[in-house]
Amino acid sequence: MTTAYRLTEMTWLEVKEALRTVRIAVIPLGAHEQHGPHMNESCDAVLAEEMAVRLAAKLFPVAIVTPTINMGVSPHHLHFPGTISLQPSTLIAVLRDMVHSLKRHGIGNVLVLNAHGGNQNTLAVAAETITQELGVRFYYAKTTASAKDVMDRTLSSKLYGHSCEREVSEALYLAPRLVREDRLEKGDIQEGRWRKLRPGSPLQGFYYYEEMTLNGCIGDATQASRAIGEEIVETALVRLAEAVREVL
Repeated sequence: MTTAYRLTEMTWLEVKEALRTVRIAVIPLGAHEQHGPHMNESCDAVLAEEMAVRLAAKLFPVAIVTPTINMGVSPHHLHFPGTISLQPSTLIAVLRDMVHSLKRHGIGNVLVLNAHGGNQNTLAVAAETITQELGVRFYYAKTTASAKDVMDRTLSSKLYGHSCEREVSEALYLAPRLVREDRLEKGDIQEGRWRKLRPGSPLQGFYYYEEMTLNGCIGDATQASRAIGEEIVETALVRLAEAVREVL
């Protein structure tokens, strides 16, 4: 059984005892948004929490996992039924209040472990503002981004990142209940201006997801496997744990 401090499963007396060794709080951050025809809309929040618990286990007893923030900045998915999006200012306000509370309990280091790419720009602003306002060390990381070399070696699609073979593979390893394995589809990719606005392009800008894919996913989820997910996840966890130890 994984040994990790999780606030949602502890009494205040247990938390008080844990705080003798805890030096960093891990805040899982996800989103509630469409993930194509083959993944639950809770995908990002669930994966963030599963990753956070495993990371805290590797860092035990110096890390504690907070409640998950299960909604994020997802306006680009809003035309798909069920998506719920926060304003960036709302997410920053929630993070500020959580960090303020954690600081009151003596925790001065925070890592937001984020499973949704649409949150990254907001987290950059949060890190800058909350660090200065509250005098804490605020870090953030994308759950498996540190294993990009594994992704480049194991994934067949050049365009991936949402309900694709990477994300479905991670879910098959971390939380298979998220996946409808009998409904796996390739992304129904469309031509359009979105190609000019992707990361690495000279210009960046906003576009709705259906401009890129009609079924809400990209890549080729039919190529996903638990084995790929395990290698990506475990590689990322080792690297994340090492990075946290270094900053502590």
